[in-house]
Amino acid sequence: METLLAAFQREVVLAVQSAYSLTVDDAEISPCAQEEFGHYQCNIALGLSKVLKISPRALAEKIVSHLSPTIKNHCSKIEIAGPGFINFTLTPSYLSSQLGLQLADKKLGSAVPSKKQKIIVEFSSPNVAKELHVGHIRSTIIGDCIARLFEFLGHDVLRLNHIGDWGTQFGMLITYMFESAPDVLKGKTETDLASLMSWYRAAKTRFDEDLDFKKRSQLQVVQLQAGDAEAIHAWKLICDVSRKGFAEIYRMLDAKLIERGESFYNPFLKDIVDEFEKKGLISLSDGAKCVFLEGFVNREGEPLPLMIQKSDGGFNYDTTDLAALRHRIFEEKADRIIAVVDAGQSLHFQMLFAAAKKIGWLDPSKVQAEHVAFGLVLGSDGKKFKTRSGETEKLIDLLTGAIDKARAVLQERLPDASEQEIATLSHIIGIDAVKYSDLSTHRLKDYTFSYDKMLRFEGNTAIFLLYAYVRIRGIKRKTAANMQELLSHARIELHHPSEISLGLHLRRFPETLETFTHDLLPHRLCEYLYHLAEKFNAFFRDCRVDGSPEENSRLLLCELTSRVLHQGLEILGLKTVDRL
Repeated sequence: METLLAAFQREVVLAVQSAYSLTVDDAEISPCAQEEFGHYQCNIALGLSKVLKISPRALAEKIVSHLSPTIKNHCSKIEIAGPGFINFTLTPSYLSSQLGLQLADKKLGSAVPSKKQKIIVEFSSPNVAKELHVGHIRSTIIGDCIARLFEFLGHDVLRLNHIGDWGTQFGMLITYMFESAPDVLKGKTETDLASLMSWYRAAKTRFDEDLDFKKRSQLQVVQLQAGDAEAIHAWKLICDVSRKGFAEIYRMLDAKLIERGESFYNPFLKDIVDEFEKKGLISLSDGAKCVFLEGFVNREGEPLPLMIQKSDGGFNYDTTDLAALRHRIFEEKADRIIAVVDAGQSLHFQMLFAAAKKIGWLDPSKVQAEHVAFGLVLGSDGKKFKTRSGETEKLIDLLTGAIDKARAVLQERLPDASEQEIATLSHIIGIDAVKYSDLSTHRLKDYTFSYDKMLRFEGNTAIFLLYAYVRIRGIKRKTAANMQELLSHARIELHHPSEISLGLHLRRFPETLETFTHDLLPHRLCEYLYHLAEKFNAFFRDCRVDGSPEENSRLLLCELTSRVLHQGLEILGLKTVDRL
Protein backbone atom coordinates (compact mmCIF):
# COMPACT_ATOMS: atom_id res chain seq x y z
CA MET A 1 0.00 0.00 0.00
CA GLU A 2 1.46 3.35 -1.04
CA THR A 3 1.96 5.97 1.66
CA LEU A 4 0.33 9.38 1.28
CA LEU A 5 3.80 10.93 1.28
CA ALA A 6 4.86 8.70 -1.63
CA ALA A 7 1.64 9.47 -3.51
CA PHE A 8 2.17 13.23 -3.27
CA GLN A 9 5.84 12.78 -4.13
CA ARG A 10 4.93 10.89 -7.32
CA GLU A 11 2.21 13.35 -8.34
CA VAL A 12 4.37 16.44 -7.88
CA VAL A 13 7.29 14.88 -9.78
CA LEU A 14 4.90 14.20 -12.69
CA ALA A 15 3.51 17.75 -12.49
CA VAL A 16 7.01 19.27 -12.64
CA GLN A 17 7.85 17.05 -15.60
CA SER A 18 4.63 18.08 -17.36
CA ALA A 19 5.00 21.80 -16.57
CA TYR A 20 8.71 22.25 -17.30
CA SER A 21 9.87 19.05 -19.10
CA LEU A 22 12.20 18.61 -16.14
CA THR A 23 12.92 15.39 -14.30
CA VAL A 24 13.44 15.69 -10.54
CA ASP A 25 14.19 12.96 -7.99
CA ASP A 26 12.73 14.61 -4.90
CA ALA A 27 9.54 16.64 -4.73
CA GLU A 28 10.45 17.80 -1.19
CA ILE A 29 7.16 16.71 0.39
CA SER A 30 6.78 16.67 4.17
CA PRO A 31 3.92 16.66 6.68
CA CYS A 32 2.78 20.15 7.65
CA ALA A 33 3.94 21.11 11.12
CA GLN A 34 0.54 22.71 11.83
CA GLU A 35 -2.50 20.88 10.50
CA GLU A 36 -4.61 24.04 10.24
CA PHE A 37 -2.40 25.12 7.30
CA GLY A 38 -2.60 21.76 5.51
CA HIS A 39 -1.72 18.10 5.80
CA TYR A 40 1.31 17.94 3.47
CA GLN A 41 3.63 20.65 2.21
CA CYS A 42 5.76 20.80 -0.93
CA ASN A 43 8.83 23.05 -1.00
CA ILE A 44 10.17 22.16 -4.44
CA ALA A 45 9.39 25.55 -5.99
CA LEU A 46 11.94 27.30 -3.79
CA GLY A 47 14.80 25.12 -5.02
CA LEU A 48 13.71 25.05 -8.66
CA SER A 49 13.43 28.84 -8.82
CA LYS A 50 17.22 29.13 -8.60
CA VAL A 51 17.64 26.69 -11.49
CA LEU A 52 14.89 28.00 -13.75
CA LYS A 53 15.27 31.68 -12.79
CA ILE A 54 11.53 31.97 -12.14
CA SER A 55 9.91 33.26 -8.96
CA PRO A 56 8.99 30.45 -6.53
CA ARG A 57 5.37 31.54 -6.37
CA ALA A 58 4.98 31.52 -10.18
CA LEU A 59 6.62 28.09 -10.25
CA ALA A 60 4.29 26.79 -7.56
CA GLU A 61 1.21 28.08 -9.41
CA LYS A 62 2.25 26.33 -12.63
CA ILE A 63 3.04 23.08 -10.80
CA VAL A 64 -0.40 23.14 -9.17
CA SER A 65 -2.06 23.77 -12.53
CA HIS A 66 -0.37 20.60 -13.89
CA LEU A 67 -1.38 18.32 -11.02
CA SER A 68 -3.58 15.42 -12.08
CA PRO A 69 -7.36 15.55 -11.55
CA THR A 70 -7.00 12.54 -9.24
CA ILE A 71 -4.82 14.32 -6.69
CA LYS A 72 -6.99 17.45 -6.93
CA ASN A 73 -10.10 15.38 -6.18
CA HIS A 74 -8.39 13.94 -3.10
CA CYS A 75 -7.77 17.39 -1.68
CA SER A 76 -10.25 19.84 -0.22
CA LYS A 77 -7.65 22.62 -0.58
CA ILE A 78 -4.39 23.12 -2.47
CA GLU A 79 -2.96 26.47 -1.43
CA ILE A 80 0.21 28.38 -2.19
CA ALA A 81 1.58 30.00 0.93
CA GLY A 82 4.43 32.41 1.59
CA PRO A 83 7.07 32.63 -1.15
CA GLY A 84 5.96 29.38 -2.84
CA PHE A 85 5.06 26.59 -0.43
CA ILE A 86 2.33 24.31 -1.77
CA ASN A 87 0.00 23.07 1.00
CA PHE A 88 -2.30 20.09 0.45
CA THR A 89 -5.34 19.39 2.65
CA LEU A 90 -7.00 16.00 2.18
CA THR A 91 -10.76 15.65 1.96
CA PRO A 92 -12.32 13.81 4.93
CA SER A 93 -13.89 11.30 2.52
CA TYR A 94 -10.54 10.44 0.89
CA LEU A 95 -8.78 10.12 4.25
CA SER A 96 -11.66 7.94 5.49
CA SER A 97 -11.31 5.61 2.51
CA GLN A 98 -7.55 5.42 3.08
CA LEU A 99 -8.09 4.40 6.70
CA GLY A 100 -10.50 1.68 5.56
CA LEU A 101 -7.78 0.24 3.32
CA GLN A 102 -5.25 0.53 6.12
CA LEU A 103 -7.56 -1.30 8.55
CA ALA A 104 -7.97 -4.15 6.07
CA ASP A 105 -4.21 -4.44 5.51
CA LYS A 106 -2.22 -6.88 7.66
CA LYS A 107 0.79 -4.57 7.41
CA LEU A 108 -1.35 -1.54 8.41
CA GLY A 109 -0.51 0.35 5.24
CA SER A 110 3.19 -0.47 5.07
CA ALA A 111 4.43 -1.31 1.59
CA VAL A 112 5.57 -4.86 0.85
CA PRO A 113 9.28 -4.63 -0.09
CA SER A 114 9.87 -4.96 -3.83
CA LYS A 115 12.97 -6.97 -2.96
CA LYS A 116 13.23 -8.96 0.25
CA GLN A 117 16.59 -8.07 1.78
CA LYS A 118 18.90 -10.19 3.89
CA ILE A 119 19.57 -7.94 6.88
CA ILE A 120 22.05 -8.86 9.62
CA VAL A 121 21.66 -7.08 12.94
CA GLU A 122 24.52 -7.59 15.40
CA PHE A 123 23.65 -6.58 18.94
CA SER A 124 24.13 -7.20 22.67
CA SER A 125 27.58 -8.87 22.33
CA PRO A 126 28.57 -9.51 25.97
CA ASN A 127 31.83 -11.14 27.06
CA VAL A 128 31.92 -14.72 28.30
CA ALA A 129 32.59 -15.16 32.03
CA LYS A 130 31.14 -11.72 32.75
CA GLU A 131 27.58 -10.85 33.73
CA LEU A 132 25.59 -8.49 31.56
CA HIS A 133 25.72 -5.05 33.12
CA VAL A 134 23.81 -1.83 32.51
CA GLY A 135 26.16 -1.00 29.64
CA HIS A 136 24.69 -3.89 27.63
CA ILE A 137 21.11 -2.70 27.87
CA ARG A 138 21.17 -0.16 25.05
CA SER A 139 22.74 -2.48 22.47
CA THR A 140 20.31 -5.26 23.36
CA ILE A 141 17.16 -3.13 23.35
CA ILE A 142 18.04 -1.00 20.31
CA GLY A 143 19.24 -3.99 18.30
CA ASP A 144 16.13 -6.01 19.11
CA CYS A 145 13.92 -3.08 18.08
CA ILE A 146 15.69 -2.66 14.73
CA ALA A 147 15.44 -6.40 14.06
CA ARG A 148 11.71 -6.34 14.87
CA LEU A 149 11.18 -3.43 12.48
CA PHE A 150 12.66 -5.24 9.49
CA GLU A 151 10.96 -8.51 10.41
CA PHE A 152 7.58 -6.75 10.45
CA LEU A 153 8.27 -5.20 7.05
CA GLY A 154 8.95 -8.64 5.60
CA HIS A 155 12.73 -8.83 5.30
CA ASP A 156 14.96 -11.82 6.10
CA VAL A 157 16.62 -10.84 9.39
CA LEU A 158 19.54 -12.61 11.05
CA ARG A 159 19.98 -11.57 14.70
CA LEU A 160 23.61 -12.16 15.67
CA ASN A 161 25.14 -12.10 19.14
CA HIS A 162 28.85 -11.49 18.53
CA ILE A 163 29.96 -12.57 22.00
CA GLY A 164 33.52 -12.27 23.27
CA ASP A 165 34.33 -15.96 23.69
CA TRP A 166 37.96 -16.15 22.58
CA GLY A 167 41.28 -14.57 23.45
CA THR A 168 44.12 -14.50 25.96
CA GLN A 169 41.81 -13.95 28.95
CA PHE A 170 40.62 -17.55 28.65
CA GLY A 171 44.11 -18.90 29.21
CA MET A 172 44.20 -16.91 32.44
CA LEU A 173 40.77 -18.09 33.64
CA ILE A 174 41.26 -21.75 32.65
CA THR A 175 44.63 -21.85 34.43
CA TYR A 176 43.06 -20.43 37.58
CA MET A 177 40.19 -22.94 37.47
CA PHE A 178 42.52 -25.89 36.91
CA GLU A 179 44.36 -24.86 40.08
CA SER A 180 41.54 -23.48 42.25
CA ALA A 181 38.29 -25.08 41.04
CA PRO A 182 39.24 -28.49 39.57
CA ASP A 183 36.00 -30.17 40.66
CA VAL A 184 34.02 -27.78 38.49
CA LEU A 185 36.07 -28.66 35.42
CA LYS A 186 35.74 -32.38 36.22
CA GLY A 187 31.97 -32.02 36.42
CA LYS A 188 31.79 -32.94 40.09
CA THR A 189 30.48 -29.51 41.13
CA GLU A 190 28.17 -27.14 39.29
CA THR A 191 28.84 -23.43 39.08
CA ASP A 192 27.24 -20.21 37.88
CA LEU A 193 28.15 -16.98 36.13
CA ALA A 194 28.67 -15.10 39.40
CA SER A 195 31.34 -17.64 40.42
CA LEU A 196 33.02 -17.36 37.02
CA MET A 197 33.20 -13.60 37.49
CA SER A 198 34.81 -13.91 40.91
CA TRP A 199 37.35 -16.38 39.54
CA TYR A 200 38.03 -14.09 36.61
CA ARG A 201 38.78 -11.17 38.96
CA ALA A 202 41.03 -13.36 41.09
CA ALA A 203 42.81 -14.71 38.00
CA LYS A 204 43.38 -11.18 36.69
CA THR A 205 44.94 -10.15 39.98
CA ARG A 206 47.30 -13.14 39.93
CA PHE A 207 48.08 -12.59 36.25
CA ASP A 208 49.19 -9.02 37.00
CA GLU A 209 51.17 -9.90 40.13
CA ASP A 210 52.49 -13.46 39.68
CA LEU A 211 54.96 -13.95 36.79
CA ASP A 212 54.84 -17.76 37.02
CA PHE A 213 51.02 -17.73 36.84
CA LYS A 214 51.24 -15.34 33.90
CA LYS A 215 53.56 -17.72 32.03
CA ARG A 216 51.31 -20.71 32.75
CA SER A 217 48.32 -18.71 31.51
CA GLN A 218 50.09 -17.78 28.29
CA LEU A 219 50.98 -21.43 27.70
CA GLN A 220 47.34 -22.33 28.34
CA VAL A 221 46.32 -19.93 25.54
CA VAL A 222 48.62 -21.82 23.18
CA GLN A 223 47.06 -25.11 24.32
CA LEU A 224 43.57 -23.73 23.74
CA GLN A 225 44.40 -22.40 20.28
CA ALA A 226 46.02 -25.75 19.41
CA GLY A 227 42.81 -27.59 20.33
CA ASP A 228 44.06 -29.35 23.46
CA ALA A 229 41.18 -31.55 24.71
CA GLU A 230 41.34 -30.45 28.36
CA ALA A 231 41.59 -26.78 27.45
CA ILE A 232 38.70 -27.02 24.99
CA HIS A 233 36.59 -28.84 27.59
CA ALA A 234 37.23 -26.08 30.13
CA TRP A 235 36.51 -23.37 27.56
CA LYS A 236 33.20 -24.98 26.55
CA LEU A 237 32.15 -25.27 30.20
CA ILE A 238 32.86 -21.58 30.77
CA CYS A 239 30.87 -20.66 27.64
CA ASP A 240 27.94 -22.89 28.64
CA VAL A 241 27.70 -21.40 32.12
CA SER A 242 27.88 -17.88 30.67
CA ARG A 243 25.27 -18.73 28.06
CA LYS A 244 22.79 -19.79 30.76
CA GLY A 245 23.34 -16.50 32.58
CA PHE A 246 22.81 -14.48 29.41
CA ALA A 247 19.67 -16.47 28.53
CA GLU A 248 17.93 -15.37 31.73
CA ILE A 249 18.34 -11.70 30.74
CA TYR A 250 17.27 -12.32 27.16
CA ARG A 251 14.12 -14.09 28.37
CA MET A 252 13.26 -11.12 30.57
CA LEU A 253 13.79 -8.71 27.66
CA ASP A 254 12.13 -11.05 25.14
CA ALA A 255 15.17 -10.62 22.90
CA LYS A 256 16.03 -13.47 20.55
CA LEU A 257 19.59 -13.84 19.29
CA ILE A 258 21.72 -16.40 17.48
CA GLU A 259 25.10 -16.76 19.14
CA ARG A 260 28.08 -16.46 16.83
CA GLY A 261 31.02 -15.46 18.92
CA GLU A 262 34.59 -14.51 18.10
CA SER A 263 35.63 -18.17 18.25
CA PHE A 264 33.50 -18.90 15.17
CA TYR A 265 35.82 -16.76 13.05
CA ASN A 266 39.07 -18.07 14.51
CA PRO A 267 39.72 -20.54 11.62
CA PHE A 268 39.56 -17.68 9.09
CA LEU A 269 41.98 -15.22 10.71
CA LYS A 270 45.15 -16.41 8.94
CA ASP A 271 43.36 -16.25 5.58
CA ILE A 272 42.35 -12.66 6.31
CA VAL A 273 45.97 -11.59 6.83
CA ASP A 274 47.13 -13.61 3.79
CA GLU A 275 44.55 -11.93 1.54
CA PHE A 276 45.63 -8.45 2.63
CA GLU A 277 49.28 -9.42 2.05
CA LYS A 278 48.61 -10.84 -1.43
CA LYS A 279 46.98 -7.56 -2.44
CA GLY A 280 49.94 -5.56 -1.16
CA LEU A 281 47.96 -3.79 1.57
CA ILE A 282 50.14 -4.79 4.54
CA SER A 283 52.80 -2.55 6.09
CA LEU A 284 55.03 -3.60 8.99
CA SER A 285 55.03 -1.37 12.07
CA ASP A 286 57.31 -2.52 14.91
CA GLY A 287 56.91 -6.08 13.63
CA ALA A 288 53.09 -5.93 13.52
CA LYS A 289 51.19 -6.30 10.26
CA CYS A 290 49.07 -3.21 9.69
CA VAL A 291 46.80 -1.66 7.09
CA PHE A 292 47.09 2.11 6.67
CA LEU A 293 43.95 3.81 5.41
CA GLU A 294 43.60 7.25 3.89
CA GLY A 295 42.16 9.90 6.18
CA PHE A 296 42.89 8.14 9.48
CA VAL A 297 45.51 9.84 11.64
CA ASN A 298 46.27 10.05 15.35
CA ARG A 299 46.35 13.19 17.50
CA GLU A 300 49.84 14.02 16.28
CA GLY A 301 48.70 13.82 12.67
CA GLU A 302 50.57 10.58 12.00
CA PRO A 303 48.96 7.72 10.01
CA LEU A 304 46.79 5.52 12.23
CA PRO A 305 47.26 1.79 11.63
CA LEU A 306 44.62 -0.93 11.60
CA MET A 307 46.62 -3.78 13.15
CA ILE A 308 45.53 -7.20 11.91
CA GLN A 309 48.41 -9.32 13.25
CA LYS A 310 50.53 -8.61 16.30
CA SER A 311 54.31 -8.79 16.27
CA ASP A 312 54.16 -12.14 18.13
CA GLY A 313 51.97 -13.60 15.38
CA GLY A 314 48.74 -13.37 17.33
CA PHE A 315 45.47 -11.97 16.00
CA ASN A 316 43.25 -9.37 17.59
CA TYR A 317 39.83 -7.70 17.68
CA ASP A 318 40.40 -6.01 14.31
CA THR A 319 41.25 -9.30 12.61
CA THR A 320 38.20 -11.02 14.05
CA ASP A 321 35.87 -8.20 13.00
CA LEU A 322 37.28 -8.21 9.47
CA ALA A 323 36.66 -11.96 9.32
CA ALA A 324 33.11 -11.44 10.62
CA LEU A 325 32.42 -8.72 8.04
CA ARG A 326 33.82 -10.85 5.21
CA HIS A 327 31.71 -13.83 6.29
CA ARG A 328 28.55 -11.72 6.38
CA ILE A 329 29.19 -10.34 2.92
CA PHE A 330 30.26 -13.48 1.08
CA GLU A 331 28.83 -16.40 3.07
CA GLU A 332 25.62 -14.90 4.48
CA LYS A 333 25.20 -12.74 1.36
CA ALA A 334 23.82 -9.84 3.36
CA ASP A 335 22.26 -6.84 1.65
CA ARG A 336 22.54 -4.76 4.80
CA ILE A 337 24.77 -5.19 7.85
CA ILE A 338 23.91 -3.29 11.03
CA ALA A 339 26.24 -3.38 14.03
CA VAL A 340 24.65 -1.95 17.20
CA VAL A 341 27.69 -1.04 19.28
CA ASP A 342 28.42 1.90 21.62
CA ALA A 343 29.67 5.21 20.23
CA GLY A 344 33.12 4.59 21.70
CA GLN A 345 33.74 2.12 18.86
CA SER A 346 32.92 4.58 16.07
CA LEU A 347 36.52 4.96 14.88
CA HIS A 348 36.99 1.19 14.90
CA PHE A 349 34.00 0.67 12.61
CA GLN A 350 34.99 3.52 10.30
CA MET A 351 38.39 1.88 9.81
CA LEU A 352 36.86 -1.58 9.54
CA PHE A 353 34.51 -0.54 6.73
CA ALA A 354 37.26 1.47 5.01
CA ALA A 355 39.58 -1.56 5.03
CA ALA A 356 36.81 -3.79 3.66
CA LYS A 357 36.24 -1.31 0.83
CA LYS A 358 39.97 -1.03 0.11
CA ILE A 359 40.42 -4.78 -0.30
CA GLY A 360 37.30 -4.99 -2.44
CA TRP A 361 34.96 -6.90 -0.16
CA LEU A 362 32.53 -4.12 0.62
CA ASP A 363 30.84 -2.49 -2.35
CA PRO A 364 28.43 0.15 -0.95
CA SER A 365 26.32 -0.06 -4.12
CA LYS A 366 25.58 -3.71 -3.29
CA VAL A 367 25.93 -4.02 0.49
CA GLN A 368 25.05 -1.37 3.07
CA ALA A 369 27.20 -1.62 6.21
CA GLU A 370 26.37 0.61 9.18
CA HIS A 371 27.53 1.17 12.72
CA VAL A 372 24.50 2.08 14.86
CA ALA A 373 26.13 3.97 17.72
CA PHE A 374 24.55 4.95 21.03
CA GLY A 375 25.39 6.97 24.12
CA LEU A 376 25.72 6.06 27.79
CA VAL A 377 23.22 5.29 30.51
CA LEU A 378 23.82 7.81 33.31
CA GLY A 379 22.94 7.84 36.97
CA SER A 380 21.27 10.75 38.76
CA ASP A 381 24.74 12.27 39.29
CA GLY A 382 25.25 12.58 35.54
CA LYS A 383 27.99 9.93 35.53
CA LYS A 384 28.04 6.34 34.29
CA PHE A 385 25.27 4.38 36.00
CA LYS A 386 26.76 2.47 38.95
CA THR A 387 25.64 0.90 42.21
CA ARG A 388 25.91 2.82 45.47
CA SER A 389 29.14 0.99 46.21
CA GLY A 390 30.58 2.35 42.95
CA GLU A 391 30.49 -0.94 41.01
CA THR A 392 28.93 -1.32 37.58
CA GLU A 393 25.22 -2.08 37.97
CA LYS A 394 24.25 -5.64 36.99
CA LEU A 395 21.57 -5.65 34.33
CA ILE A 396 19.57 -8.31 36.18
CA ASP A 397 19.42 -6.06 39.25
CA LEU A 398 18.32 -3.07 37.19
CA LEU A 399 15.49 -5.07 35.57
CA THR A 400 14.27 -6.69 38.78
CA GLY A 401 14.36 -3.23 40.39
CA ALA A 402 12.03 -1.92 37.68
CA ILE A 403 9.66 -4.85 38.19
CA ASP A 404 9.61 -4.26 41.96
CA LYS A 405 8.89 -0.54 41.46
CA ALA A 406 6.08 -1.37 39.03
CA ARG A 407 4.62 -3.83 41.54
CA ALA A 408 4.44 -1.10 44.20
CA VAL A 409 2.64 1.24 41.78
CA LEU A 410 0.15 -1.44 40.74
CA GLN A 411 -0.65 -2.61 44.26
CA GLU A 412 -1.71 0.92 45.05
CA ARG A 413 -3.77 1.39 41.85
CA LEU A 414 -5.33 -2.09 41.69
CA PRO A 415 -6.14 -3.13 45.27
CA ASP A 416 -8.64 -5.74 43.99
CA ALA A 417 -6.11 -7.53 41.76
CA SER A 418 -4.84 -11.00 42.64
CA GLU A 419 -1.21 -11.58 43.47
CA GLN A 420 -0.81 -13.49 40.19
CA GLU A 421 -2.25 -10.61 38.17
CA ILE A 422 -0.01 -8.11 39.96
CA ALA A 423 3.02 -10.33 39.30
CA THR A 424 2.20 -10.61 35.59
CA LEU A 425 1.41 -6.92 35.15
CA SER A 426 4.42 -5.71 37.12
CA HIS A 427 6.79 -7.80 35.00
CA ILE A 428 5.33 -6.44 31.74
CA ILE A 429 5.14 -2.83 32.91
CA GLY A 430 8.54 -2.84 34.59
CA ILE A 431 10.33 -4.20 31.52
CA ASP A 432 8.27 -2.02 29.15
CA ALA A 433 9.18 1.05 31.19
CA VAL A 434 12.91 0.30 31.02
CA LYS A 435 12.80 -0.38 27.29
CA TYR A 436 10.72 2.66 26.40
CA SER A 437 12.80 5.00 28.54
CA ASP A 438 15.84 3.92 26.53
CA LEU A 439 14.25 3.85 23.07
CA SER A 440 12.45 7.19 23.45
CA THR A 441 15.84 8.91 23.86
CA HIS A 442 17.83 9.82 20.75
CA ARG A 443 20.25 6.90 20.68
CA LEU A 444 23.31 9.07 20.09
CA LYS A 445 22.68 10.96 23.33
CA ASP A 446 23.38 9.86 26.89
CA TYR A 447 20.30 9.53 29.07
CA THR A 448 19.67 9.58 32.81
CA PHE A 449 18.10 6.44 34.23
CA SER A 450 15.19 7.08 36.60
CA TYR A 451 12.62 4.56 37.82
CA ASP A 452 10.30 7.34 38.98
CA LYS A 453 10.32 9.10 35.61
CA MET A 454 9.84 5.97 33.51
CA LEU A 455 6.89 4.72 35.62
CA ARG A 456 4.85 7.92 35.38
CA PHE A 457 1.32 7.76 33.99
CA GLU A 458 1.73 11.09 32.21
CA GLY A 459 4.22 12.31 29.64
CA ASN A 460 6.15 10.31 27.06
CA THR A 461 6.32 7.01 28.98
CA ALA A 462 5.42 3.39 28.33
CA ILE A 463 2.57 3.55 30.85
CA PHE A 464 1.00 6.55 29.09
CA LEU A 465 0.88 4.55 25.85
CA LEU A 466 -0.36 1.40 27.58
CA TYR A 467 -3.11 3.40 29.27
CA ALA A 468 -4.34 4.64 25.88
CA TYR A 469 -4.38 1.04 24.64
CA VAL A 470 -6.26 -0.10 27.76
CA ARG A 471 -8.79 2.72 27.28
CA ILE A 472 -9.54 1.51 23.74
CA ARG A 473 -10.01 -2.04 25.00
CA GLY A 474 -12.44 -0.65 27.57
CA ILE A 475 -14.49 1.15 24.91
CA LYS A 476 -14.77 -2.04 22.87
CA ARG A 477 -15.85 -4.03 25.93
CA LYS A 478 -18.43 -1.40 26.91
CA THR A 479 -20.10 -1.39 23.50
CA ALA A 480 -19.95 -5.21 23.27
CA ALA A 481 -19.66 -4.78 19.51
CA ASN A 482 -18.89 -7.71 17.23
CA MET A 483 -15.76 -6.33 15.59
CA GLN A 484 -15.64 -8.96 12.83
CA GLU A 485 -19.19 -8.10 11.86
CA LEU A 486 -18.44 -4.37 11.94
CA LEU A 487 -15.39 -4.85 9.76
CA SER A 488 -17.52 -6.63 7.18
CA HIS A 489 -20.14 -3.93 6.68
CA ALA A 490 -19.31 -0.66 8.49
CA ARG A 491 -17.02 2.11 7.23
CA ILE A 492 -14.90 4.81 8.80
CA GLU A 493 -16.40 8.24 8.12
CA LEU A 494 -14.47 11.20 9.51
CA HIS A 495 -16.23 14.47 10.28
CA HIS A 496 -15.12 15.97 13.60
CA PRO A 497 -11.72 17.77 13.59
CA SER A 498 -10.43 15.43 16.32
CA GLU A 499 -11.40 12.43 14.19
CA ILE A 500 -9.61 13.87 11.18
CA SER A 501 -6.49 14.67 13.20
CA LEU A 502 -6.37 11.14 14.63
CA GLY A 503 -7.09 9.59 11.23
CA LEU A 504 -4.33 11.57 9.52
CA HIS A 505 -1.84 10.50 12.17
CA LEU A 506 -2.87 6.85 11.83
CA ARG A 507 -2.31 6.99 8.08
CA ARG A 508 1.22 8.26 8.69
CA PHE A 509 2.26 5.10 10.56
CA PRO A 510 3.88 3.56 7.44
CA GLU A 511 5.72 6.83 6.76
CA THR A 512 7.18 6.70 10.26
CA LEU A 513 8.37 3.14 9.75
CA GLU A 514 9.85 4.03 6.36
CA THR A 515 11.86 6.86 7.95
CA PHE A 516 12.96 4.48 10.73
CA THR A 517 14.40 2.03 8.16
CA HIS A 518 16.72 4.78 6.92
CA ASP A 519 17.90 6.57 10.06
CA LEU A 520 17.57 3.61 12.49
CA LEU A 521 16.44 6.00 15.25
CA PRO A 522 13.88 4.23 17.48
CA HIS A 523 12.87 7.46 19.22
CA ARG A 524 11.10 8.51 16.00
CA LEU A 525 8.65 5.64 16.44
CA CYS A 526 8.30 6.45 20.15
CA GLU A 527 7.42 10.06 19.31
CA TYR A 528 4.88 8.88 16.74
CA LEU A 529 3.18 6.55 19.26
CA TYR A 530 3.20 9.22 21.97
CA HIS A 531 1.46 11.68 19.67
CA LEU A 532 -0.94 8.92 18.58
CA ALA A 533 -1.92 8.38 22.22
CA GLU A 534 -2.36 12.14 22.67
CA LYS A 535 -4.55 12.41 19.56
CA PHE A 536 -6.62 9.43 20.64
CA ASN A 537 -7.16 11.01 24.06
CA ALA A 538 -8.34 14.22 22.35
CA PHE A 539 -10.70 12.18 20.17
CA PHE A 540 -12.00 10.32 23.25
CA ARG A 541 -12.60 13.68 24.96
CA ASP A 542 -14.37 15.29 21.99
CA CYS A 543 -16.19 12.41 20.29
CA ARG A 544 -18.60 10.12 22.08
CA VAL A 545 -18.44 6.53 20.85
CA ASP A 546 -20.92 4.46 22.86
CA GLY A 547 -24.51 5.20 21.81
CA SER A 548 -23.65 7.95 19.33
CA PRO A 549 -24.98 8.00 15.74
CA GLU A 550 -21.33 7.58 14.65
CA GLU A 551 -20.71 4.59 16.95
CA ASN A 552 -19.81 2.08 14.22
CA SER A 553 -17.45 4.43 12.42
CA ARG A 554 -15.78 5.50 15.64
CA LEU A 555 -15.44 1.93 16.84
CA LEU A 556 -13.54 1.13 13.63
CA LEU A 557 -11.35 4.19 14.21
CA CYS A 558 -10.68 2.89 17.74
CA GLU A 559 -9.89 -0.55 16.32
CA LEU A 560 -7.34 0.87 13.88
CA THR A 561 -5.79 2.96 16.65
CA SER A 562 -5.57 -0.16 18.81
CA ARG A 563 -3.87 -2.14 16.05
CA VAL A 564 -1.35 0.58 15.22
CA LEU A 565 -0.54 1.12 18.90
CA HIS A 566 -0.13 -2.62 19.46
CA GLN A 567 2.05 -3.07 16.38
CA GLY A 568 4.17 -0.02 17.16
CA LEU A 569 4.74 -1.21 20.71
CA GLU A 570 5.57 -4.69 19.44
CA ILE A 571 8.24 -3.28 17.12
CA LEU A 572 9.70 -1.48 20.14
CA GLY A 573 9.69 -4.82 21.97
CA LEU A 574 6.94 -3.80 24.42
CA LYS A 575 4.04 -5.98 25.50
CA THR A 576 0.48 -4.71 26.05
CA VAL A 577 -1.90 -5.22 28.98
CA ASP A 578 -5.70 -5.27 29.29
CA ARG A 579 -5.97 -3.09 32.38
CA LEU A 580 -3.97 -0.65 34.47
